Amino acid sequence: MSDKERVIQLLDKVPDYKIGYVLAYVQGITADEEADDEFCESLLQDYLNDKAQDKHDAISIEEFAEQEGITL
Repeated sequence: MSDKERVIQLLDKVPDYKIGYVLAYVQGITADEEADDEFCESLLQDYLNDKAQDKHDAISIEEFAEQEGITL
């Protein structure tokens, strides 16, 4: 039996007055995943649609630190 099937089976044993707690928890953990996926997709699309000619240029971490005034 999969974990998902076990959860569904256990839901049948949860009293009605506690279902709201389960619902709130499940909505919370799924909302975070969806928000993360949407945010990451947005970042990817922004990058892909960026017309900057130098977007593929790279610098070392040392060069970046110096540029930002950070001492390593």
